[in-house]
Amino acid sequence: MPRTDFKELLDAGVHFGHLKRKWNPAMAPYIFMERNGIHIIDLEKTIIKLDEAASAMKQIARSGKKILFVATKKQAKEIVAEKVKQVNMPYVTERWPGGMLTNFPTIRKAVKKMASIDKMATDGTFANLSKREKLQVTRQRAKLEKTLGSIIDLTRLPSALFIVDVCKERIAVREAKRLGIPVFAMVDTNSDPSDIEFPIPANDDASKSISLIVDILCKAVDEGLNERKMEKDKEPAQKDRKVMRKELEISDLPDSVIEALVEEDEEAEADEEVATGETEEEEGSADAEENEEE
Repeated sequence: MPRTDFKELLDAGVHFGHLKRKWNPAMAPYIFMERNGIHIIDLEKTIIKLDEAASAMKQIARSGKKILFVATKKQAKEIVAEKVKQVNMPYVTERWPGGMLTNFPTIRKAVKKMASIDKMATDGTFANLSKREKLQVTRQRAKLEKTLGSIIDLTRLPSALFIVDVCKERIAVREAKRLGIPVFAMVDTNSDPSDIEFPIPANDDASKSISLIVDILCKAVDEGLNERKMEKDKEPAQKDRKVMRKELEISDLPDSVIEALVEEDEEAEADEEVATGETEEEEGSADAEENEEE
């Protein structure tokens, strides 16, 4: 069953593309028609591609991996930040820092620098700085927070990227392609979907369109996270069931077998007692010999 219906997409204006003269021929399979010089996106194909992307994202989230959401254009910033925060995924809504993926260790150093500044504020080091030094450190912290604050929990490269407007975020697409990271993206009629593993033909300029697509994908991620949590909760119960099954298997053994096992245990205990008794006698005789010698 589709995650959204045709009318929802229509009401959000997902079908509106760019002017005919701005189109990218690679988007031809996803264009339904032209009206008043504007290309109209085929929403039937949008539904198919959106469902494919949502299912793939759900599986990534279920496996415990991270998806990095990228949307630096004005219409998408707040929408993406608000919705992605709810599913605890990293996001970039300010300027894309060059080398974010291809030079990830350097980005991690910058994040650690931000953490070290926070530590200075708690361990009292900050209080010993001069007024000018405090101002410099505070400004540096604010700059890092603005650019990297949303990826502070991203300790390794993401397993996938979601992008709003591949034309604007072409550097992010290029870095992901270079590292073999799959890309999910909203592609408008002026975009090239050939480098995108999961293209979603949709209007990437209207806030309503962006909000609807991101909301559907975030719900899919949330489903994956909930299923992962349920699986983890089941693990202790499964272990308990295994123990019970073993106990039942033992209780289902024939009486003759159980009696034989009991006899073996009793004989083993008797042998231990005999061995212990002999050892005690030997120790006693050794003590007696020592006393005689004295």
